Order: sequence, then C-alpha cells, then structure tokens
Amino acid sequence: MQRTGKIRLRVWGEYACFSRPEFKVERVSYPVITPSAARGVLEAVFWKPEIRYEIRRIGILKLGTQTVILRNELKDRQGDNPFFIEDKRQQRSSLILKDVEYLIEADAVLRPHATEPIGKYLDQFNRKAEKGQCHHTPYLGTREFAAAFEPANGETPPPLDLPIGSMLFDIAFVEDASRAEMEFKRPKQDEPAKGYAQASFFEAAVKEGWLEVPPEKYRELYRLESDHV
Repeated sequence: MQRTGKIRLRVWGEYACFSRPEFKVERVSYPVITPSAARGVLEAVFWKPEIRYEIRRIGILKLGTQTVILRNELKDRQGDNPFFIEDKRQQRSSLILKDVEYLIEADAVLRPHATEPIGKYLDQFNRKAEKGQCHHTPYLGTREFAAAFEPANGETPPPLDLPIGSMLFDIAFVEDASRAEMEFKRPKQDEPAKGYAQASFFEAAVKEGWLEVPPEKYRELYRLESDHV
C-alpha cells in the first residue's frame, strides 16, 4: 500500500510573524515561513490522526516587507488561578512581515497505525482546499494573523536568493516521565503522556525562490519522538 502522497498549497496573508526563539522578550520574525509553521497551515486545512505532513520545499511567491507593531500581551500564562488582566498586561514591540505569499509543497505520510490508503486522505485534503474549508482557521505564525489558502495552480516563485542561517525546523515532544514539563491526553488512553519539548534547527537558505527542507530532519524528529505522537 502506498504510504505517501504529494500536496501543493498556495497560502497568503496580510501579516505574518514566524518568531525566532533566540529573542526571548520581543517577537522578531524570520524573513520567511518556517517548516513547522507550514505544517501548521496544512494541519489547519485538514487534520487526521492517521497522517502527518512532511514539508519538502517552500516557494517564496511574495517575500513581504518588514514592519514594527506594538501589541498588548500578558506577561504570565493563564492557569487555574484567575487574575485581573490589567495587572498582567504589558506592551511589546514585534518585528513582523506584511503582505506575504508562499507555495507549500509537502508529502502526506501515513502513520504506522493507518489502515486506509493515502489516496483517501489526499482527496479529502484537496476537496477542502478547493472549497476553502478547514479543520480550524490557518494562521501565519501567530493566531491573529489568519491565512488564506487555495490549491496551487502552476505558480512558480520569482528568482530570489536569501541566506537565512539557523532556522527552526520543528519541535519534538519527547516522552519522558522524569521530565514532565508538558503533558497531553492521547485518544483512547487513560494516562496522559508526559515529557518535554525539544526544538530542532537546520541551516536554511532561499535559492532561486525555494527554501528546501532536508528530509533527514524528519528522520531525526521521529527518532526523538519514537513514533509516539
């Protein structure tokens, strides 16, 4: 049974922010979308526990321009104990992108427990993309920057060479009860999974309009996750 299938999607938006993790306080965006953000867009359009998306390359149809905005944010996370929001509000500046457009090329890959052929899921994805339907609203880096999308129709990116350097690839959930920094409930399991998040990076560059994603990074990600999630 074939276990992978090709997906091409055009996405665009008025604003985007793909935050660089090395900046702790102020949000500073990478110059282009990250593979993890591109995966998030595809999962927003069509999500099923039987498949996962592997980004192969990203075409930069519109690079966009950088702009600075001020936003009101909470300095603490909301938890079980309520607090007065005005006591926790603070204003922070963000370096974001304006007027961006990307072409995402990816493989939809069956997970080990999947029993249906990959073609079934590809048809469902394409139908949703053609109708503008989605599992939840896709966004470009942060939830307030919603993304529009449609199936790719032969678009090609303009020539662009842009060195980026170290870029966030994705974040793995490593199951480890001794480091229970995070936990979530898996379907059909009574005990929550406990562990920690580990970021993975790669040396990125846009060449001739394309950001290529190394396939071996997914093998590294799966080794970290041990195919648990």
